Amino acid sequence: MQYETVELNEAKVAGFTVRTNNSSPDMGTSIGALWQRFFTAEGYTAIPDKTTGKTMGIYTDYENDEHGDYTFMTACAVNGDVPDGYEVRTLPAGKNAKFIVKGNMMTAVADFWQKLWQMDLARTYEFDFEEYQNADMENCEIHIYIGIK
Repeated sequence: MQYETVELNEAKVAGFTVRTNNSSPDMGTSIGALWQRFFTAEGYTAIPDKTTGKTMGIYTDYENDEHGDYTFMTACAVNGDVPDGYEVRTLPAGKNAKFIVKGNMMTAVADFWQKLWQMDLARTYEFDFEEYQNADMENCEIHIYIGIK
């Protein structure tokens, strides 16, 4: 898979989290439920001062690598204060491999991760994230950033 190396600035994000593992039988259900919660009236639309209209799926707090537990977060980038009830994190500045994936929102992302795990990429396992450029389920463009050393 081709990617571009980019340097990202620090960014503040707000949303909801769940702890999971790629081998967990309920991983997909847990993440799906988190996305459903994020797109309620108390989720995305209630978050003030968004920096963009883009939603994000963030992977952080890795136990070790893609085989261990991690925290998944549905979020968006924000500027100011965030109301109670949301988790706030800071995406660190740093070097990332930027991949562009297009297609069905769910299958394209799942296929991407399967291919990424086969790559010899010097990952940091600090923060990785998907940034959804549009909301078209069948023809989505997703920018995926993988923290690299």
